[in-house]
Amino acid sequence: MAILVTGADGYIGWPVMLKLSREFPDERIVGVDNFGRRRWVEEIGSVSALPIVSMEERLEVARETGSSNLSFIEGDLSDRAFVQQLYATFRPRVVLHLAAQPSAPYSEINGERANYTQENNTASTRNLLWGLKENNLLESVFVETTTTGVYGQPDIDIPEGYLEVERNGKRGTVIYPGMAGSWYHMSKCHDVNNLWLANRQWKLSVIDLRTAITYGTTTEETQADPRLATRFDFDFYFGVVVNRFAAQALAGYPITVYGKGGLKRPMIGLQDAVDSIVAAARREPDQKFEIFNQTSGPVGIQEIADGIQSIGAEMGIPVQVDHLPNPRVEKEEHQMVMENTRFMTELLPHPTIDINDGLRDTLQNLLPYRDTLLAYKDRFIPEQLLKREPVAG
Repeated sequence: MAILVTGADGYIGWPVMLKLSREFPDERIVGVDNFGRRRWVEEIGSVSALPIVSMEERLEVARETGSSNLSFIEGDLSDRAFVQQLYATFRPRVVLHLAAQPSAPYSEINGERANYTQENNTASTRNLLWGLKENNLLESVFVETTTTGVYGQPDIDIPEGYLEVERNGKRGTVIYPGMAGSWYHMSKCHDVNNLWLANRQWKLSVIDLRTAITYGTTTEETQADPRLATRFDFDFYFGVVVNRFAAQALAGYPITVYGKGGLKRPMIGLQDAVDSIVAAARREPDQKFEIFNQTSGPVGIQEIADGIQSIGAEMGIPVQVDHLPNPRVEKEEHQMVMENTRFMTELLPHPTIDINDGLRDTLQNLLPYRDTLLAYKDRFIPEQLLKREPVAG
């Protein structure tokens, strides 16, 4: 018996590997990655704020701390032959597909990166789906972390994946249409369609976790040894808003709120994201296409900035907040109200992290690495944005 984890070297993927090892001690946990995230971050001139060791050392330390059932295979999921060999060798009962080029700003740099993002992400998903079909593994459960970004910014409350519609006196249920705002997010809309098709044609059991903005530095398992740390990106391209704000504060750089900061976005702490993914791995095949909004609730962008400023004051760290023109095409006051009842009931009945706890832990855990943040503070926002005039607060 095996559980396959793609993106095993990633921010979420590595903590998932460690938790799966503890939760399923009698199963082989097989991680796959091509180390793309390390290359992409290096390419844009940044680093992980928390030092991360090689996968070889990670596995060695994991074994020393009790995780003896981990395996790792380096490979590219966009290579169909590699995926076929992977399935033939391990025959997983669950596939947790966490791998992708995950950055919207990176996908917007130019046409080359837009093409790469969509081709890499969608080819990898198609290869994984067809690999299950062609290796007679349709009794497996396929779980993918897509993104809440597939919904776009509608002016209605967002359901968990499915929309009730009425037309000409008839009613029906359809998958919420993909209205993504970036080339990365649109790649996940394509994935959603392919997940639906695999379920429709083959009755493959599919769980689509619409992953929210994920923040935080540690999980219970990564705290067992500093060498088990997961990465922490803080740059404009790969650092999500919470992580970027925390890093700016510790580097003595003004927190850069885009626009008025009135946006609210779905978010989830790293520990809760990991716990819910592992919960999905426990589910039995049911031949359904289930969609969950993987968020513990909405948080305002200005609320994050204010929270960091307040916690910084408690720590004796002065924090300034600046407003800059928003480089992204989005509604300034959009609240993104999103249903998550089924997710909280079925996959995260006992959440452990709220935004204030997450902000405090993040600042405290990053504090020893202020020199790294200072050395790369030019990566917080791109040069072209620095040249524009600030927005009045």
